[in-house]
Amino acid sequence: MQAKKRYILVIVSCAFLAYAYFGGYRLKVSPLRPRRAQHESAKDGGVQPPYEQLPSFLDHADPLGPLVGHGNGSAAVFGALGHNDSRRSRGSDCRMETCFDFTRCYEQFLVYVYPPEPLNSLGAAPPTSANYQKILTAIQESRYHTSDPTAACLFVLGMDTLDRDSLSEDYVRNVPSRLARLPHWNNGRNHIIFNLYSGTWPDYAENSLGFDAGHAILAKASMSVLQVRHGFDVSIPLFHKQFPLRAGATGSVQSNNFPANKKYLLAFKGKRYVHGIGSETRNSLFHLHNGRDMVLVTTCRHGKSWRELQDNRCDEDNREYDRYDYETLLQNSTFCLVPRGRRLGSFRFLEALQAGCIPVLLSNAWVLPFESKIDWKQAAIWADERLLLQVPDIVRSISAERIFALRQQTQVLWERYFGSIEKIVFTTFEIIRERLPDYPVRSSLVWNSSPGALLTLPTFADSSRFMPFMLNSMGAEPRHNYTAVIYVQIGAAMGPNAALYKLVKTITKSQFVDRILVLWAADRPLPLKKRWPPTYHIPLHVVALGGNTRSGAGPTAQTTEERPSISQRFVPYDEIQTDAVLSLDEDAILNTDELDFAYTVWRDFPERIVGYPARAHFWDDSKVSCGLVRVSRHCLINNPLIAERLGLHVQVDELLLDCADGGGLLPPLLQLLVHQLAVVAATKDCTAVFQLRGYPNEPAGLARDQKTAD
Repeated sequence: MQAKKRYILVIVSCAFLAYAYFGGYRLKVSPLRPRRAQHESAKDGGVQPPYEQLPSFLDHADPLGPLVGHGNGSAAVFGALGHNDSRRSRGSDCRMETCFDFTRCYEQFLVYVYPPEPLNSLGAAPPTSANYQKILTAIQESRYHTSDPTAACLFVLGMDTLDRDSLSEDYVRNVPSRLARLPHWNNGRNHIIFNLYSGTWPDYAENSLGFDAGHAILAKASMSVLQVRHGFDVSIPLFHKQFPLRAGATGSVQSNNFPANKKYLLAFKGKRYVHGIGSETRNSLFHLHNGRDMVLVTTCRHGKSWRELQDNRCDEDNREYDRYDYETLLQNSTFCLVPRGRRLGSFRFLEALQAGCIPVLLSNAWVLPFESKIDWKQAAIWADERLLLQVPDIVRSISAERIFALRQQTQVLWERYFGSIEKIVFTTFEIIRERLPDYPVRSSLVWNSSPGALLTLPTFADSSRFMPFMLNSMGAEPRHNYTAVIYVQIGAAMGPNAALYKLVKTITKSQFVDRILVLWAADRPLPLKKRWPPTYHIPLHVVALGGNTRSGAGPTAQTTEERPSISQRFVPYDEIQTDAVLSLDEDAILNTDELDFAYTVWRDFPERIVGYPARAHFWDDSKVSCGLVRVSRHCLINNPLIAERLGLHVQVDELLLDCADGGGLLPPLLQLLVHQLAVVAATKDCTAVFQLRGYPNEPAGLARDQKTAD
């Protein structure tokens, strides 16, 4: 009996091993069969195993898109973020130069709002949401508004385009046909379209507006770096239906309390999406929650069918969610987590700013509101959705000093740009206004400090140093600086390698420069505005000499009809408001330290001419003096009185010598002063010299000079 049992056990074991061997072998080789062979097998009547009938994730996988980096140093993200519609509109590659008519904006920056559409056959007007009506009211009661469409620079639609979710009650239908009936539509040129929501369940496609915006500027919430038309569209914040039209609530931070950290270090309370777009991050937040300094709670109780869709964690999450009050968390948290929702933006972003709770952003590829002007690194922390578990270490590593600075900046931005719908709309207009060729641009310092760009008129002064409220932000005191005057005769093509480009860039870095004045005497037209190097808070003015027609895109510029002449360097232009003038040729080669040192010397000897000697020189033993290896091609020392006085061959700027005009270019009194005073240092290649601000060669100027000398 025992032997039979042993035999049966051996036979069963062998059968099991044989089944496992042959079955495992089949499992191993079947997936490697060509897909064509599988189709042929099915066609021949063969039955595929269940595992072969399952779809492969590789069948529909998109290749990894390009690595996209956020403009403000945000985490890099892979190409296909979100489920965006691949269709591109006719204006998908728009820029201000190609899709905007600047000629409508030469006189004034005015905005025309289309009148409401007439009643339909049923006697009902098209629906307009409360928020869109607030936008229209803010425009119509502002200084931007005009009732004359021929005088308008921008056009705003009378139909509501804020909510383009087809499931929303505020969704407006038949927009394409309504746009076609607008008398000034012109494929959207010079139009601005406001939008908060686009797309619908399940993919919430970002560019699914239900109509072709064409060449219109999109002022849109939840924009991504993959869809925004940089330098053309404007990213705005997402705000709720109760957001005030004007005079909204002030920021909650009334004082800087010590210590910097509040009761909770990081907090979040909000919805959790069990599945679908935007669910990955929020479904993982429970890993960060510890109930002490990290409070991140979510709930599944939203939507009509949440009970059918809930998972195993919903009950526990709901209980933890009910333990905390949202407003209490906002007011008592140092950092507030701002993860993406179904769309990239969320209401929580503005709520955190108002409360002074530093936003920690978890929304890869989101273009932050007004990002082209606002430096969000001063008010928010970027994190990466893919590195969620690193967020606690990131916020713990931030020093108390930076926490204070970040918190203060949240209040500045809230008060200046985000406190009401009116401020959001006006900020949008000012950003577009500064893109116009002839309108002065406020510096980043003005935009990111009080009182902000909306309360600062760039036409009042072209330099922040003339605005008393900006001095503390600049860490500066009122002082005398110098004006750099660059005389351009050649006018080579502007680019990073051009001598003029490098010179302007070098001067901008000087700590004593007040402004830069370019005298354009070249035959070539002025370079486009975007070709010039950024000068930041240093004003850059261009004077086109001889009526040189500019191409319409230079920096702040004016035109004179006089024939170009080197003596025009002496004209007391209104832009020169300093005692010191640094006269330069376009091909001067100087570094910032040399400029600062020369000005420092000039302050000690303001009655003298200060410059740099020629770099190419030699010592002449026979004459016991210096000699020049080469001289500037623009001028040559030919005033023997200066040479005899100095006992040294020097090069001085053309405006001091008898050069191209064949005579003395300085007024006689200043020539006498030059002859009587020793030059502290000669200019380098006749291209750079500090001088007193002179008068033109006219009797009135000479009389004032003589009176001063006496």
